Amino acid sequence: MGPEPLAIRVPVGEGSHRWTSRSTRRRVLLVVHNVTSAGRLLDLVPLFHDDFRVQLLVTSTGSSAFQDGVRDLLHELQLPELPWEQALSTPVDLAISASFGGELDLIQGNLSVLSHGVGYTKKLAKPGAGSREPGAGSREREARETQDPQVPGSAGPGARGRTPDAEAGGPGPTFGLSPEWLLPDGRPFVDGLVLSHPEQLERLARVCAEAVPSAVLAGDPCYDRMLAARPYRDRFRRALGVRRGQRLVVLNSTWNPEGLFGNGGGRDVLPGLLPRLAAELPLDDYHVAAVLHPNIWYGHGPGQIRAWLDRARRDGLALIDPVHAWRQALLAADLVLGDFGAVSYYAAALGTPVLLTADGTDVLDAEAPLADFVRHAPRLDPHAPLLPQVARGIEAHRPDPAPAGFVTSVPGRSAELLRGHFYALMDLPEPTAAASLEPLALPPYTPRTVTSPLHVRTRAEGTDIVVERSAGHPPGAFGDAHLAVHEETRRPGDLDLADVITRDGRADDPRLGGPGAWTAEVLRLHPHCATAVYVTGPDTCVVRSRAHGTFRLAAETRAGVETRAGAGARAETGAGTGAERGAGVGADADPAAYASALHAWLAYGGKVPARGVVLRAHTGGGSHPFRVEASG
Repeated sequence: MGPEPLAIRVPVGEGSHRWTSRSTRRRVLLVVHNVTSAGRLLDLVPLFHDDFRVQLLVTSTGSSAFQDGVRDLLHELQLPELPWEQALSTPVDLAISASFGGELDLIQGNLSVLSHGVGYTKKLAKPGAGSREPGAGSREREARETQDPQVPGSAGPGARGRTPDAEAGGPGPTFGLSPEWLLPDGRPFVDGLVLSHPEQLERLARVCAEAVPSAVLAGDPCYDRMLAARPYRDRFRRALGVRRGQRLVVLNSTWNPEGLFGNGGGRDVLPGLLPRLAAELPLDDYHVAAVLHPNIWYGHGPGQIRAWLDRARRDGLALIDPVHAWRQALLAADLVLGDFGAVSYYAAALGTPVLLTADGTDVLDAEAPLADFVRHAPRLDPHAPLLPQVARGIEAHRPDPAPAGFVTSVPGRSAELLRGHFYALMDLPEPTAAASLEPLALPPYTPRTVTSPLHVRTRAEGTDIVVERSAGHPPGAFGDAHLAVHEETRRPGDLDLADVITRDGRADDPRLGGPGAWTAEVLRLHPHCATAVYVTGPDTCVVRSRAHGTFRLAAETRAGVETRAGAGARAETGAGTGAERGAGVGADADPAAYASALHAWLAYGGKVPARGVVLRAHTGGGSHPFRVEASG
């Protein structure tokens, strides 16, 4: 994370009144534990927008094991940052935290704590907490500074890493809803414990009645932002490079050795699952993305995550920003392959099909709704054929109303209720304008680039060509085969075996000399290659065939007509109906798929007339008409 910043002098600090341009009536301190908890605090900042009476401040406890990424996030907030020592000595009117990490009970001001996930669901003993003599006073400070409530087994000096309960496999306390977390020194220290549903209040009352008076039912701002963004699902899909008719499968893992990304409990699913997904899910029918918990991303390091997933990324896996874009990916998803983390439950609450790859029963509060969901949700068998399971998981899904009912009891009202709660703690009248949250941003457009060799199967009937591409040899593949290789393949030797060589670029890219020069050079450099393909845009490419000349290909966006070949292709792949998957509504496929269709059609004896011809590439996602015209 880097060295702790120096104490600030403006807008708080010694003599700050001499330097500030505006005086304010209230100070609000955002307490960051790590990137995970900070993500929830980012949801809350708009509740204080346009209020000239309030000065926002931010600090980091430094107590989490996951410090990478925190400094960048604080820089993004662009709020005055207090070192933790200064934060503890600075009086504030309100402090807000989305974690129990750090010495929160030493903050000089009212404290509100909310969950950074979907309520309070996980069992976790408080690190460094042991039996103490009554009236012994505050914990030793150095013990507190080493604790991390998000790391099972982290503890203070002298601890062995796990509590006796944990060693014995006992139930353990629920993080955030138990005396261990809420009653340091035997008395409550949180002035406002934000809950999203009365069931959490019921669990709290059973185990820690002393904290009930501080509980506030105020909904879930994270979920409310997703609900508000549901009308923009198609925009999010296009931003992620998902084409019409494709299905988006989102892999999700919480941080935990037992999660999908982990290799604890004697199982290690992910390394074998990723290449099989790339081989068994046809490339033009499915788009696969990964949403990893920030503690995975920043705990192991973004560079390490990319290194571990290099092959998967070359196969087309999209890595989603774990702070700013995961909700948009969840809204865009057709299916989530997840585990026992909050994201899987949010997906179910949104009505998205979920197949679980890990259940995590040992780390969940058995009474939490998430635990009930995990007990009953359908599973993915990683050893059985994947395509039928994925297709069945989508098509047989019937939304369960329970998750949506338990995520929040007040959907759409968290902004109103949270702002009312915060301003009550500050003893300040609320602004007259209605409270609102920031809309989810539209992520930047990120088209999928696949640089792994693609195994292509085709079958032609007139001007209709069935195309199935995958980064591997799926079981039960049909049709005539050719190998299509991107010029930036990891193994240059693949180019010597390729029937089709592709690359993406602007038509006027001076480094490549343009489509004509590049395609001619490729055929000269690689004698085995029959077809060179320069993809110039989302729906266009230039194709040079060694035997047939050069052609321009462009998607036909007019409504097409469903053909017998297209209907048969979907029947064979089990990809659903044309109405569901976009057949007959114009082309929206990868131009490289059009090129493979043309390559096969020419090999079957097709001839391009002088006026050009419209061919149809058929994938499980529908029929994609494209025009072929001679070039040069």
